[in-house]
Amino acid sequence: MTRLGYQIPNFTYPGVSDADLFATVAAQASAADRSGFDTVMLMDHFYQLPMLGDPDSYMLECYTTLGALARETKNVRLGALVTGNTYRNPALLAKIITTLDIVSGGR
Repeated sequence: MTRLGYQIPNFTYPGVSDADLFATVAAQASAADRSGFDTVMLMDHFYQLPMLGDPDSYMLECYTTLGALARETKNVRLGALVTGNTYRNPALLAKIITTLDIVSGGR
């Protein structure tokens, strides 16, 4: 059961270069992990939602980013808020998620 979850809905950070974008996201997830959050969640969208930013803004691919965050965190459970069921073949999605489960140690 999640008591306190941390969502990263936007990957636009003023003054952060392309090269530093993941480090910024990883720092947030790591801080959430150290601060006692139970989960870190990302959105699974191709484009940024209109109410959160410009469609041309960065929207990192959800499961690739979660796999990378597994190496940057120790305790938080990692997940997608919602998975776009038409984005990937179901067998591929199952493979991606079971790999994430292994990479994250079941988180």
